[in-house]
Amino acid sequence: MADNSLKQGTLFQPELVKELISKVQGRSVLAKLSSQSPIPFNGVEQFIFNLEGNAQIVGEGQQKGAGKAVVDTKVIKPLKFVYQARITDEFKYASEEKQLEYLSQFADGFAKKIADAFDIAAIHGLEPKGLTDATFRDTNSFDGLITGNIVNYAEDKFDDNIDAAVQQIVAKGGEVTGLALSPVGGQALAKLKVNGVVQYPEFRFGQNPDSFYGMKSDVNKNLTVTGGTAQTNHAIVGDFENRFKWGYAENIPMEIIEYGDPDGAGRDLKAYNEILLRAEAFIGWGILDADSFARVKA
Repeated sequence: MADNSLKQGTLFQPELVKELISKVQGRSVLAKLSSQSPIPFNGVEQFIFNLEGNAQIVGEGQQKGAGKAVVDTKVIKPLKFVYQARITDEFKYASEEKQLEYLSQFADGFAKKIADAFDIAAIHGLEPKGLTDATFRDTNSFDGLITGNIVNYAEDKFDDNIDAAVQQIVAKGGEVTGLALSPVGGQALAKLKVNGVVQYPEFRFGQNPDSFYGMKSDVNKNLTVTGGTAQTNHAIVGDFENRFKWGYAENIPMEIIEYGDPDGAGRDLKAYNEILLRAEAFIGWGILDADSFARVKA
């Protein structure tokens, strides 16, 4: 039966891991707008090259001139994200087909919870469950790092806000590949009219288009979270494709726990005829260049 193989912990099958991460990409605004690749458990070092001056055409016998390269590094190490939930111990006695159905539903919910947790951590620098400031807030979150390129939100001029944010990046030699919007921001665009004509009909009636003027876009509630020192971002623009990197360790363990109080709920599992399903994902990310992003905040 499925529960016997999971008591001591097992790993999701590789194809299921890909499905889980696919669901994360469909729900997480950061995952949707950026690229990802597997990350080893000991992390990966990302090199950032800033090359000054132009390349040279060298004629025969001509001296090759020196260029200037400034090399910075960013170590992206995966953090452990855990989600666990209690269910009735009737699960243990169900048919294998029924157990697999349970586990499939749990995996689907787990993917959504991990997607939200990833955004909350990387955007706001919060520990997702308690919504308190995490140790990496100032060094590896948008709220903590993007402090120079800031535009103040104005509902009736929100498209101008977005343009001003983009111009801050372009002025520093950057490019913009993605736009993240809060639901409030999406509706602000939907309501903008000129001479009674709606300017951005693709956002009306709560719609969430995949692109905006050639940029990948996403409307997502995770831009506005209450807790810790989280700031209310109605838009984040920037080079998500090249200057924000994330990935996951390919091993995602899952286990069934039958005894004790592993989630600190204050009641013994056995005493209440419950078991606990627990899954863990290891996800890492890095903002490689703060100047490549700008925020429109309340």
